[in-house]
Amino acid sequence: MTFEELRVAMLADDVDAVRGALALEPALIECGDVPLHFLAARDASLRMLRFLVEYGLRVNLRDVDARGRDMLHYAAEGGDADKCRYLVERGGMDPLRADRELVTPLDLACRGGHAQAQAYLEGVVGAPLSQLYRNPIRRGMWPDPSIVRVGEDYYMVNSTFVFFPCIPVSHSRDLVHWRVIGHAIANPEWADLEGLEGGRGYWAPDISYADGRFYICATLRLNDVGAVRRRQMVVTSARPEGPYSKPVFFDEDGIDPSLFHDADGRHYMLLNRGARICEIDAAATRRLSEPRLLYYGSQKRAPEGPHLLFHDGWYYLFQAEGGTGMGHRETVARARTLFGPYAPSPYGPVIRQDDEHALIQRCGHAKPVSTPDGRWFFVYLCGRALDGKWTMLGRETALDRFEWTPDGWPRLCAGPGGSAAAPMPLPAAPFAGETEDYMTPRPPAPGEIAAEAGRVTVRGSAHPLTDARCRSLWLRRQTAFRFSFGATLVVPKRATGEAGLTCYYDERSFLTLALSGDGKRWRVRVFEQIGETGAQAASWEADAKPGDRLRLSVQADGLARALRWSLPTGEAGEHRLKNVTYLSDEGVKLGKRFTGAMVGVYALGVTATFENLIYEEE
Repeated sequence: MTFEELRVAMLADDVDAVRGALALEPALIECGDVPLHFLAARDASLRMLRFLVEYGLRVNLRDVDARGRDMLHYAAEGGDADKCRYLVERGGMDPLRADRELVTPLDLACRGGHAQAQAYLEGVVGAPLSQLYRNPIRRGMWPDPSIVRVGEDYYMVNSTFVFFPCIPVSHSRDLVHWRVIGHAIANPEWADLEGLEGGRGYWAPDISYADGRFYICATLRLNDVGAVRRRQMVVTSARPEGPYSKPVFFDEDGIDPSLFHDADGRHYMLLNRGARICEIDAAATRRLSEPRLLYYGSQKRAPEGPHLLFHDGWYYLFQAEGGTGMGHRETVARARTLFGPYAPSPYGPVIRQDDEHALIQRCGHAKPVSTPDGRWFFVYLCGRALDGKWTMLGRETALDRFEWTPDGWPRLCAGPGGSAAAPMPLPAAPFAGETEDYMTPRPPAPGEIAAEAGRVTVRGSAHPLTDARCRSLWLRRQTAFRFSFGATLVVPKRATGEAGLTCYYDERSFLTLALSGDGKRWRVRVFEQIGETGAQAASWEADAKPGDRLRLSVQADGLARALRWSLPTGEAGEHRLKNVTYLSDEGVKLGKRFTGAMVGVYALGVTATFENLIYEEE
């Protein structure tokens, strides 16, 4: 029997014929473009589905198709509520397990208008589709989240590396919708980013609150030259949005500091090499004791990001372990006294993605926060990889609820891999929309960037984009695998220098679509910088006049880019790039690469004005 004949027998509900064919050739079930048991979940009877699940030797309920969809996705797409119920209640399948585009079975039931299947799945989830949030809650380069609650307000900080302003402070009332309200370091004279390579700078900040003040600390990661390569920075403010105090630096080696304010009024700094602790003064300006090791970690590979929580008579020590790649996780240990000894959780990592098919990977580096009504959540970092290997968006921020076990250990409600979607933790708060959080690599010189609503003027640097001294870029995070970005360049008076848009990772990984002049005439060109190698990919002559509006745009579809330009005269051009893996963490083997792709505008050797900057996810 061929696979097609087997499929026909399945649709005819001929269990005996299917049983006989698979008894002779069990692998036949997998010979089609889509395995037979997936098709049965969508198209066949419940009777046939039950036979294949319970007697099919080659059926595995962990199987997924090329899109990352499992059997419950197919059952929901088919709209049969009874088959959905069977796979959920007897197969233990998850209505909110996402495919490689974060589409869940519940989404498919809703899209197909299958009211009964949707109602059943919503009942399992515990909320209607309209009241779910999606992970990651902050998309694009929002790594290393740290959170604190003050009353009913939540504040979060994330790493910015060499980008300025440094360390955004975001605010939320519902834990899902966030808005940048300030920065830990907004004064360019205090940034201390001069000469630092991409990927270095401010790592893994922490935010805390005590005695009416907000504290933010982070590691300033320097270049690998000289004796000092890591310093710990602290700023404080009476207001979450700032302004924050001039940074104070602790010359203690290590990364990922956090502050712990104990109930007895004493203050401590933790940082890695396991989890080390030292006492500091209340102003966070002086160290009062030498660091000592609390606990090296449960997994004991690259323990970092330590946080302490005192809860119900225990000190809980949370640590990120396993490195920043696919082995990343969050572990927890506890002790009755601050200095231990600490014992690890018997339940293993509290966060760890063990589903190799899931789009959301690299889960860890978490910090807990409670709601006013006593529920608990983690914010944690994660990463989504194109084709399972290109982390273009950088590390992102996710949110999941956890509960305390009867013996007092935190366990993630969705399981250690977290969730792609979950019920809103709090009623959705009024939200004006995310701010356009534009940045520059390292602080620009005074007057180098002048931005106002819908318009930015960039005074071009004399240094190329490959030089860390170049700051004449105006960049925002890439937040989706499919997006479009466009800007209108007002053609300068003289045909000198270059100005245009860029897809940017760091000074050794970028592409540009720009108007370039040699002093006599203008050309539009596409340029790619891939590691140490730069090359022109396309070029056109352009009859651009001073004051003309040159529209520049990029459309992204995964690893592909379509770059387009047009003038009011009708002149236009397009160039397509099939593979821009160099804009991902894994794309170039140089330096520290765990930031994320960005998009924006720039100028070199000329002052350029850009209008109508529009970024849209698709």
